[in-house]
Amino acid sequence: MFGKRLMNGASPRIGLCGLAAAIAVPLLLVACGDGGKGHVPTASVAEGDAAFADTLRQRLLDAKPGDVIEVPPGRYSFDRSLSLRVDNVTVRGAGHDKSVLSFKGQKTGAEGLLVNADHFTLENIAIEDARGDGLKINEAEYITIRGVRVEWTGGPDTGNGGYGLYPVKTRNVLIEDSIAIGASDAGIYVGQSRDVIVRNNRAEFNVAGIEVENTVNADVHDNVATRNTGGILVFNMPALQQPGGAVRVFRNQVVANNTGNFGAKGTPVASVPAGSGVVVNSNDDVEIFDNDIRDNKTANIIISSVYSTGYKDSSRSESFDPYPERISVHGNRFSGGGDSPDGLDLKALKMAVSGLNGSLPDVLWDGYANPDLQEGPQICLRDVSGVVNADGPNGYKSPAASMAGHDCTLPALPEVDLKRG
Repeated sequence: MFGKRLMNGASPRIGLCGLAAAIAVPLLLVACGDGGKGHVPTASVAEGDAAFADTLRQRLLDAKPGDVIEVPPGRYSFDRSLSLRVDNVTVRGAGHDKSVLSFKGQKTGAEGLLVNADHFTLENIAIEDARGDGLKINEAEYITIRGVRVEWTGGPDTGNGGYGLYPVKTRNVLIEDSIAIGASDAGIYVGQSRDVIVRNNRAEFNVAGIEVENTVNADVHDNVATRNTGGILVFNMPALQQPGGAVRVFRNQVVANNTGNFGAKGTPVASVPAGSGVVVNSNDDVEIFDNDIRDNKTANIIISSVYSTGYKDSSRSESFDPYPERISVHGNRFSGGGDSPDGLDLKALKMAVSGLNGSLPDVLWDGYANPDLQEGPQICLRDVSGVVNADGPNGYKSPAASMAGHDCTLPALPEVDLKRG
């Protein structure tokens, strides 16, 4: 973003227990009885009955509406994808640190678990080292993902699967109390969907911690996003027919998302600079409030258009609006950040605006505004240290820090009300 290109560096891993203490946030879902060594003592999970792996595969294939498929404690290995295509099924493990589906030796299939079914619940289970996406749910509604961990256990790597939890073209989706680690695109991703709640999750060491893309009516709250390249992303991409909007991001901890970008070259997230807290790109009607956002080295909040991403897509929808409009930022708690932006162009921007020893203010805006919008960009900022207009339309030649046009308020967006069917 702002001319950013792929970075191959990656920060070392850190255990969640130590991390929680370091950033002084509540620890979600994690028992710290492992001496602070890590989020989940995965090596201590005993190998499960090898025959059960085949049993689970068959139960998914033979499932009937109303089935509850229990996965007992143990580590179960699979060399190909699992799939479910029957409505109204629950898959339940004994805990995300007890019932582990391992795809470390996967030879075929693009996902760990692929679901094409309505009224689906997955809870209290782990999916590790899928060759592609961890859990993909496609064209479905009434989805619950609860207490699920998806992880690539080797740490950040471009060869990891793209998405951890990945509902796409879905409706009435709840993702809660889950963990995503190591995705080369987004740890928790919801795309082209409607009516979504993402709450009480933890995302770390992904390129994008949590991403809401081309999605309408989403509440993202009470999550911890840390040690990703970018913490929480709200994106509209140009080639998709459904534009996103009405997204609330609130009561999250978005802290120290400074891991080097390890996304695959040419993907949209490969343009996200390391050190990005909350990023809004080409999206309208976004409200960001009551979050703790700190120590994101490029900027705590970035607001941009697709023109600054370096992402090229010739199949752009005719209805695509590249400009961020009606963005409301208020009542957040900021500290640190902006002190060491990623990439020479952003370092030069900081130097031009804040000097050698200064920092960029809380909000970085690329400067692209809809020329047909009479009221201005409608980016309303309250309780921020300032905003930098990077002057993207003029080749980033004359950036300036100014709150002019941004001291305004917008109506609050409505709460998402999930209809559970």
